[in-house]
Amino acid sequence: MTVVVLTGMSGAGKTTALHALEDAGFLAVDNLPPALWADMARAAHAAGRETLAIGIDVRTAPFLPGLNAALAALSAAGAMVRVVYLDARDDVLVRRFSFTRRTHPLGQGRLEQDLGEERRLLAPLRSRADVVVDTTALAERDLRARMQRMAGDDRFHVRLVSFGYKRGLPTDVDTVLDVRGFPNPFYDEALRPLPGTDARVQAHVFEQGGLDAYAPLRHVTRELAAAARHAGRGSYAVAIGCTGGQHRSVAVVERLAHDLAGEFTVEPAHRDLAAALAERPDAHEDDAGTP
Repeated sequence: MTVVVLTGMSGAGKTTALHALEDAGFLAVDNLPPALWADMARAAHAAGRETLAIGIDVRTAPFLPGLNAALAALSAAGAMVRVVYLDARDDVLVRRFSFTRRTHPLGQGRLEQDLGEERRLLAPLRSRADVVVDTTALAERDLRARMQRMAGDDRFHVRLVSFGYKRGLPTDVDTVLDVRGFPNPFYDEALRPLPGTDARVQAHVFEQGGLDAYAPLRHVTRELAAAARHAGRGSYAVAIGCTGGQHRSVAVVERLAHDLAGEFTVEPAHRDLAAALAERPDAHEDDAGTP
């Protein structure tokens, strides 16, 4: 059977994600001590359930030393296990707690101190995660959709994220690749307002040596994803960065998504495209596609 262990920081969306998996047909249980996971999986399997989602967070901290043994027991019981860790920036978590007026599960001091202690306690789980999802900029519906996609497709998932270095590095990816050396459409006045989803921008990016640089990048992405699949993981995430996240990184992600679609389930996303276009009053937003 398939077992998803869902964990992460308080306020990062675990309840939403667990409900999404439940809606996708998973038997969902929350904060079951790790020593009972294998028994729960066997009982679920005996009852005809093939998918199980187990939520765990800092409230079960006294049981976390048994984590590795519990994961090994699940595998020994014949389960395919995937650990999904939800995270977000501390300032976003603080804002979410303030909005909901919830009390942090630790409740030992100031909220910022509790979050720091929570990160320390959950570090072993994060280090074992197959997938880390940064929910800082995710709406609830987007998180639900992502979890349900993860639950409903058995093919190996490759997530490709374009971003702009000036807006910070993504925190929920496995590899970051830099395409700032590719031809830059910013210096062409006709192309400057356009997004990297536009065919004219893409043609410019892959001219003048861009295609030569793209070939090894595509090879590296494919090989890293294939190695992760061979290691038993369910997904792999690659971030492609340029300066602002409008032209080169977007164009490369679009091309990679096309080229890898025959081998993997590819999920492209353009983290900073909307923000980059919003900075340019002359930008052609109708050509931007879906960020």
